[in-house]
Amino acid sequence: MIVLASSSPRRIELLGRITDGFLTDAAQIDERALPILKPAAYVAELAAAKGADVAARHPEATIIAADTMVADGDKLLGKPKDAADATRMIRELSGKTHQTFTGMWVREPDGSIKTETVRTDVTFWDLSDAEIADFVRGESWRDKAGAYGIQDDGALLVRSINGDYYNVVGLPISTLARMLR
Repeated sequence: MIVLASSSPRRIELLGRITDGFLTDAAQIDERALPILKPAAYVAELAAAKGADVAARHPEATIIAADTMVADGDKLLGKPKDAADATRMIRELSGKTHQTFTGMWVREPDGSIKTETVRTDVTFWDLSDAEIADFVRGESWRDKAGAYGIQDDGALLVRSINGDYYNVVGLPISTLARMLR
């Protein structure tokens, strides 16, 4: 049995591309209780904390946990709290290359643990104030790290990517499939 330590619709859809018949059980952790680290280390720690929480409830299952964060250098950009915060984030990313990191943690039923952190570089177009306002008005920024989803209206902001597209969506399935082998 496989348990995804998430209730994210995006992660559920993506995991369904590589395996059938899994359960979901969202981790119950306080992410703010973890120390803020450099982006790659931070997502790895969050994924491990989520995975350990769910593994305690499902000791005989394979547990998959992940956490995705957008970073501008060493500055983490989580989910915006409101439209003004989304506007600030998109303006900050405009015309620049930023990184999306996903930490993944897999615990097998025998207790063995595998971890990976995937990085994708994303470059935004140089956006006008009007373009940013139009994007934020569309509200697709809600519940998205860095205030955008590349799989929806956020695609219009992206000039290029270097790395795994699915990492930017929230679950790098190519890497995860290899971890599950």
